[in-house]
Amino acid sequence: MSNLNGKTLFISGASRGIGLAIALRAARDGANIVVTGKTATPHPKLPGTVYEAAAAIEAAGGKALPIILDIRFEDQVYAAVEQAAQRFGGIDILVNNASAISLTGTLETRMKLFDLMMAVNLRGTFVCSQACLPHLAKAANPHILTLSPPLDMRAKWFAPHPAYTIAKYGMSMCVLGMAEEFRGKGIAINALWPRTIIATAALQIIPGADAARGRKPEIVADAAWHILTRDSRVTTGNFFIDEDVLAAEGITDLSGYAVAPGTPLKSDVFLD
Repeated sequence: MSNLNGKTLFISGASRGIGLAIALRAARDGANIVVTGKTATPHPKLPGTVYEAAAAIEAAGGKALPIILDIRFEDQVYAAVEQAAQRFGGIDILVNNASAISLTGTLETRMKLFDLMMAVNLRGTFVCSQACLPHLAKAANPHILTLSPPLDMRAKWFAPHPAYTIAKYGMSMCVLGMAEEFRGKGIAINALWPRTIIATAALQIIPGADAARGRKPEIVADAAWHILTRDSRVTTGNFFIDEDVLAAEGITDLSGYAVAPGTPLKSDVFLD
């Protein structure tokens, strides 16, 4: 595909950050965006609501359907997917972006946070995929793209924050298993992860995070666009890194994505 014009994307956590950046990139092609998230009214620490995101998507040239959704609840997910399919006539792409984070050790991780990360990251990815797959099977070039890291079972990635690592790797294991399960149906199922930290509003609430050493969400959005416009039948089961995707497309000057050009960049979690 040359672009995403007329394609319908169901994006979890699309009201801000990477999810919104992916939505806006697709909107510039004239895509239909199902904007899901829990934020109906402004959050005291995290800017952006699903309705504000929908307005930005429409302004960028796309069509938006804002839906208040907590992906921890199966009935809400299935209802949202059906609403989306009825509104736009189907679903072509699912982006599993919603995620909960707590970079805490075993003794510091309250069980409420443990349950939240497992429910949003792992269970949410699974149920969104499950609900969308019957619709994706009818699409011409169906994709699932999950924002999760490449699997690497070295202890160094688990020791600092075991619960978060388990939750994010759970998302990646969904990619690994489902890609092979649905390979014969031509549904592309891939993961995408940033090489560096990404300067989003969520990063600001993580102690010690330095957004100046990161890149803008647009680098992930541009990489996602290049993946989602590829042939689903030959692009599946991959754990993509954003800058590698762009390099494969001949884009090697990434200076424009830097928050503070010239400042040394910091690798994201799970990458050396």
